[in-house]
Amino acid sequence: MQKTALYQKHIDLGAKMVPFAGFEMPVSYTGIVEEHNAVREAVGVFDVSHMGEFILEGSGALALIQSLTSNDASKLFPGRVQYSCLPNASGGIVDDLLVYQMAEDKYLLVVNASNIEKDWNWIKSHSASYDVKMTNISDDTALLAVQGPKAIEALQDLTDVDIKSLEYYHFAIGTFAGVENVIISATGYTGAGGLELYIPNADATKVWDAVFEAGKNFGIKPAGLGCRDTLRLEMGFCLYGNDINDETSPMEAGLGWITKFTKKFTNSETFEKQKQNGVEKKLVGIEVLEKAIPRQHYEILDANENVIGEVSSGTMSPSMQKPIAMGYVTTANSKEGTPLKIRIRNKLVDAKVVKIPFYKN
Repeated sequence: MQKTALYQKHIDLGAKMVPFAGFEMPVSYTGIVEEHNAVREAVGVFDVSHMGEFILEGSGALALIQSLTSNDASKLFPGRVQYSCLPNASGGIVDDLLVYQMAEDKYLLVVNASNIEKDWNWIKSHSASYDVKMTNISDDTALLAVQGPKAIEALQDLTDVDIKSLEYYHFAIGTFAGVENVIISATGYTGAGGLELYIPNADATKVWDAVFEAGKNFGIKPAGLGCRDTLRLEMGFCLYGNDINDETSPMEAGLGWITKFTKKFTNSETFEKQKQNGVEKKLVGIEVLEKAIPRQHYEILDANENVIGEVSSGTMSPSMQKPIAMGYVTTANSKEGTPLKIRIRNKLVDAKVVKIPFYKN
């Protein structure tokens, strides 16, 4: 198991550590609900240094990205971030990712930890005819997600960058806590606001300590992967390996908004046909009407008890105090308000289709 540069900090804080995507990662410190609420109400800090980062630079960098990603990266400019995905040749998704334009011919791709090698090989295998240099900086880069409604106020004194005016999905590169060339990004996976900070591994501990010192009057808490999952699920954000994978199409997963047909990309003809003709199944939000928690792969049934799909993610929502889930159902059963049943421990539990996001600030 690999360890992030902040591993010892987690041990010193008494974190419960679990193996995740090849890393020893903190799942919780004081409890998932407490950490979840800290992020929703104040400030929580996640070590997400297990994520992967690739630099693509050269005159062919944009053309390569355009050919492999579903979104239109030509809309980017230095300081702008884009959510996108890497479709595969068989109608599924290699991974979802963030694309940062660092400079005119330089891009940063941020990919899921479990897919670093797969994504690198996929992109590399398509790069031969492009003037592009690829560098994998994953092992040298720490990533802190400082999330919550008080995060910006708590962190402003640590940097000369005016982070209060940094718009969502924009970033700046500047000095942060005395460390130069930190990528300060107004992004996150929680729906609670805040920043993500890309830092050299050598400076990770210094920045971690500075962030906690700056946040001590703002209710700051360390937060683990457990509440990262409950927070993202309340927002209806997809998790690779659960809600999207090599066999789910962006159109089925509700990712049509990041699938642009203004250019050709891997298997774009298939997805364009799906947009025109519709899909047979769709990812939907589900509210469970009884106190039972649905889990991945649990069967979803219609009102007549026919199996119509399965749960992809499920949890007890700490913010709303009720069980929620996402899952794939037949398109005929995907409309808001449609009654469903979920098989939980051999019992059929009542549920219904609801709009995503589940939680609204």
